[in-house]
Amino acid sequence: MNALSMIVPLIFLSLGMAAAWAVQRKTGNSGWVDMAWSALTGIAAIIGLALAGVLTTEPGIVAALILALWAARLAVHIGGRSRFAGEDPRYAALIEEWGNAAPQQLFKFLQIQAVVSFILVISVMAATTGVATLTHFHLAALAVAVIAITGEAISDRQLSEFRRENKGFKGICDVGLWRWSRHPNYFFEWLYWCAWPVMALSTGSPLAIAASLLAPALMYYLLVHVSGIPPLEKHMLASRGERFRQYQQRVNAFFPGPPRPLDFKETAK
Repeated sequence: MNALSMIVPLIFLSLGMAAAWAVQRKTGNSGWVDMAWSALTGIAAIIGLALAGVLTTEPGIVAALILALWAARLAVHIGGRSRFAGEDPRYAALIEEWGNAAPQQLFKFLQIQAVVSFILVISVMAATTGVATLTHFHLAALAVAVIAITGEAISDRQLSEFRRENKGFKGICDVGLWRWSRHPNYFFEWLYWCAWPVMALSTGSPLAIAASLLAPALMYYLLVHVSGIPPLEKHMLASRGERFRQYQQRVNAFFPGPPRPLDFKETAK
């Protein structure tokens, strides 16, 4: 890593999220923000790798491939969903809470997202630094990333199909992977970022490994405790009520596991 490979991605992310803010203000649809975040994060990481001279190595090519697959799939999925969906309930709640200060607060919020992306970029670059040839750690990281991207794609498709088949019905998607986790898409998103610490093991550097761990640690915190599960489940409880409470009793929130039988005593209360 060098100064240029750090500064340029950060500026790129900040400007990109500013543009996403402008699109949200014009369309009133925050789905485009998440689409932009996915694409910008992947592109910024690849720019950083290029400026660091890593793309001339086999590990760099593998890293760029993993990034491109992840960013393209997620951005296309969110973009397709946003074309037909209304405002994201998580953003809608924030905008309502901010009131008249919503434009300024949203801009700040999206710049914070740019900083989050930059931390992820640092983790990616740390995982690919100083190794010129492929090792079994790179292949293991590739396997983890492919499993994660595939799992997230399956989760998203199952949810989309459920919504299409049950249009107008406020039911709970508990088919396929959604029987094993209330948020399998979030789980596989987190798993994807676990690929980078696996790759970082090839460097043999404790500092690089520690930096690469920032990505899964940060994503777990955000998805499970901040901007992922909490606001989404709050919305689901408000809109689905007892059906979602029963779903919460039966199915793990994040890590997949076999569904549990309902506690009829609790249900009867």
